Amino acid sequence: MPEIIICDCDHKDVDTEKAVFEAAGYDFAWLQCQTQEAVIEQCQGAVCFLNQYTRMDRKIFEAIPTLKFIVRYGVGVDNVNLADATEYGVQVCNVPDYGTNEVADQALSLMLALVRKTYFSGNLTRSGTWNYIEAVPVHRLSTRTVGIIGAGRIGTAFAQRARALGCRVIAYDADYGRPGRSFADFIEFKSSMDEVLAQADVLSLHCALTPETDKLMNADAFAKMKDGSVLINVARGGVVDEDALEAALSSGKLMGAGIDVVRQEPLSKESPLFRHPNVIVTPHMGWYSEESAEELNRKCAEEAVRFMRGEPVHYPVNHL
Repeated sequence: MPEIIICDCDHKDVDTEKAVFEAAGYDFAWLQCQTQEAVIEQCQGAVCFLNQYTRMDRKIFEAIPTLKFIVRYGVGVDNVNLADATEYGVQVCNVPDYGTNEVADQALSLMLALVRKTYFSGNLTRSGTWNYIEAVPVHRLSTRTVGIIGAGRIGTAFAQRARALGCRVIAYDADYGRPGRSFADFIEFKSSMDEVLAQADVLSLHCALTPETDKLMNADAFAKMKDGSVLINVARGGVVDEDALEAALSSGKLMGAGIDVVRQEPLSKESPLFRHPNVIVTPHMGWYSEESAEELNRKCAEEAVRFMRGEPVHYPVNHL
């Protein structure tokens, strides 16, 4: 078995990775391990994993002691237990910068569709109702305040887009003001998330899923938002309490919601969220374009090559 294994990947091919590995002189295997048991059975002797979905934790590290490196297809590493990886000497990396523009564009498109009510109105005309009055009220976008939770790469890219449309942009980031961190000076930062919730006409989530942000948007948070505001979530599904979101939509507290991620994917067609005509649900596609997909695959492979050569990796998540 090769030392480099793509242990689970649902992409149509791995031609990009193959080209990188062949140029560097490394063999690799592309497997479709859907469970930890399959990984343990099929990946013995591996040093490096390119990983998409399978849970990586102590169970894997104990069973495959040769494993020393994991690079995730994507930004999030919530399927990797970082404490376990660090304890077992496994370097974990991600690719944080491959789909920045795509996710920011997804947030922007959801915001525009909801604020201008094009999604709602388009569905009405399809069903035979030709009457803009059904969409009243619609507000001028440049009069809206856009609030951002998490002003990293993607949050900042979205802020640039919203600002270009004339919106006031405010944000909260837990790391704002900490040494070693820099943030865009065109964003108006608030000292608490509550200030952003209270002022935002559109609230867009761009934070990582951590124990601290799990169900960050709960019933209390929704209660602090402006009446008739809009929620956009292109971050992680677990950041939102979906029962609380549904309640906020049913009560009219929220005018609408655009979500590209949910806690359990795919979202069941029986989800009460689908009952709301002012809710847009997309299938975790914010990261995708032909260009970003190629970049992701290439950067995963290049990071693996760097590790195998003993070179410094570019995107370490844990520190050994």
